[in-house]
Amino acid sequence: MLMPNLNYAQLKDSYLFAHISKRIASYLKEHPGTRLLRMGIGDVSLPLCDEVIRALHSAVEDQAHAETFHGYMPECGAPFLREAIADHYGKRKIQLSPDEVFVSSGASDELGDILDLFESRSVVQVLEPAYPAYVDANTMAGRTILHLNSGEDNGFLPEPDESVRPDLIYLCSPNNPTGAVFNRDQLQRWIDYANAIGAVLLFDAAYEAFIEDPTCPRSIFELSGARTCAIEICSLSKTAGFTGTRLGYTVIPRELNRYGMNLNQMWVRNRTTKTNGVSYIIQKGASAVFTERGQQQIQANLSYYKENAGILMKALDELGIRYYGGKNAPYIWLRCPGNKTSWDFFEELLENIQVIGTPGAGFGACGEGYFRLSSFASRDDTQEASKRLLAYFSGQTSGAK
Repeated sequence: MLMPNLNYAQLKDSYLFAHISKRIASYLKEHPGTRLLRMGIGDVSLPLCDEVIRALHSAVEDQAHAETFHGYMPECGAPFLREAIADHYGKRKIQLSPDEVFVSSGASDELGDILDLFESRSVVQVLEPAYPAYVDANTMAGRTILHLNSGEDNGFLPEPDESVRPDLIYLCSPNNPTGAVFNRDQLQRWIDYANAIGAVLLFDAAYEAFIEDPTCPRSIFELSGARTCAIEICSLSKTAGFTGTRLGYTVIPRELNRYGMNLNQMWVRNRTTKTNGVSYIIQKGASAVFTERGQQQIQANLSYYKENAGILMKALDELGIRYYGGKNAPYIWLRCPGNKTSWDFFEELLENIQVIGTPGAGFGACGEGYFRLSSFASRDDTQEASKRLLAYFSGQTSGAK
């Protein structure tokens, strides 16, 4: 008899965002034609910038001619894109070799795939609240998971727990969902801890482009000791609007070794076995992101989302609702008014003002009582959501940010 992976029985009934989608579909069936303001899932609303579109069109044309046609691409990424990414880091005074950069179909895919490098007996630590895929991917693999909870007392930025010795540690900065960002000293403590116990840090930097504070690193490789303990996973989804185009990249330093094995070379072997590379067209589009013109254009889009965050924060400030994030991050993490549960607050907003957010309980037990709003919606929807929040909650809330 074929034996299924019994670890799937340990998963929750449905993935957080799938559950939200089902609830929204049910609501729309009961209230057809209702305009919902979707401030929950972090999908972008602006189109790809002109420089990327130009590169995509040019790459499509390349595929129409025998002399410029490309079939299978190198499994670890096209040299032109790996070099462009390494040069981009170099401009920030982080020295990488192109062969330390691996092109992927997106950070979400890579966060799951990278676990192939580590045996199922590895102990994983997840700092919560956290992106739920961290837990789910390791549950599927049968790993032991340690939950390190955070809260308002530490600004949702916990320090290492010296009493435990995990093998893998997930860090996300800016954090999804809380918007909290590690400063240099805080992140250095995690690097020193990982090197001391031989752990590997899986550093999710999907939102690094939103960081403006110079005291907060955009890459873990800005700090001493990271090259011997960290893997950085990045995405163009939020940085450049590639949510539907799908491209990310992973940095694995050549110095990263465990038990006499080199993780960079292990990942080369993994990719050349399990993938046929990302399409030429998409990689050419991605390479345009790292040009001078491309960087100028994506910064304009990022500014748009930051302004959206400012609109939401202004409304919450007026209402006296306590929140975190919004600055240096695209997410706002608010405490549910009236000590409501996360899902009760979700239902309240859906039923009364048709604003969709994400219940904090879906990001771990310590997310209960909190709620995530995204700044990635259109300007019109963001402004309308702010108006509806102000109209509905005025006079109901109290407290300071």
